[in-house]
Amino acid sequence: MDTITHTLFGLTTYGAIKKENFDRQTKRALLFSSLVGSQIPDIDVVVNLTETGRVMEQMWHRGITHSFFLVPIWAVVIYIIAYLIWKRSHLLIFYLALINVFIHNATDALNAWGTGIFEPFSRIRVTVGILPIVDVVIWGIMIVGLLVTRVKPHFPRFKVWRMALLVIVFHISLQAIQGYVVYNEAAEDYDKVTLSASFIPGQFTVITKKDSTVNLYQSSIWTEKSKLKSLISEEDADLDFLFDNNPKAKVLMQWSPFVVIIQTDNKVGLYDPRFYRNGESFLFEYIEFD
Repeated sequence: MDTITHTLFGLTTYGAIKKENFDRQTKRALLFSSLVGSQIPDIDVVVNLTETGRVMEQMWHRGITHSFFLVPIWAVVIYIIAYLIWKRSHLLIFYLALINVFIHNATDALNAWGTGIFEPFSRIRVTVGILPIVDVVIWGIMIVGLLVTRVKPHFPRFKVWRMALLVIVFHISLQAIQGYVVYNEAAEDYDKVTLSASFIPGQFTVITKKDSTVNLYQSSIWTEKSKLKSLISEEDADLDFLFDNNPKAKVLMQWSPFVVIIQTDNKVGLYDPRFYRNGESFLFEYIEFD
């Protein structure tokens, strides 16, 4: 998910805590725990500061720092930092960090970009594709929650935010059910299938591959699927020269569920069809010949 959504999750989980009996320092520690927990897995962006990091960005971003196995470790780190600053040892500070790191990693795995939630034991990129990178429904639920707290100031705020979280879980569950149905319908006819959720709830771009043909469909459980684009992948192309001269291409090949390979008289390259828009994919690595 995007940084704003992660931040909103942190604020929402903080709001869902009943805090009337906590002093100011404990409240500050809880807010710190929520916000840092909602962001800390993205600390991996620092890899871009090195040349190796820029080459390996696809594999390293949302890699080990987003692993479910690191969730309790991040929570402990955040808890210790909060204690050193505010001298509060309430276990809720730890649990709030734990919940927010988990939410960050889980929601990232639910969109098309993919997340290494099982690293370091597996380099598989989990890419469910049932949520868009920016989910306007989640934003809308949180905005409605904020409006309710303003319109009904005497209603317990923590109950409003707990209800908002329940509605978000319901929305994600609906997306998951619909995505499951759409995916399985496509899997009956194609060798490889992956999803990319649309900004419109319940609609998905279904990317399929059979032999050398990659098709992109728009689909939902309510409508007939419609073909958006048909692409031909040059599966017999020799990619060794490409990988030797553009190491990012090899990383992209490993990272993507599947790719489209192009080869012309003056260019060879590959791209991820999940991000194909307006005639090109923004995840495209290639080299040109003289």
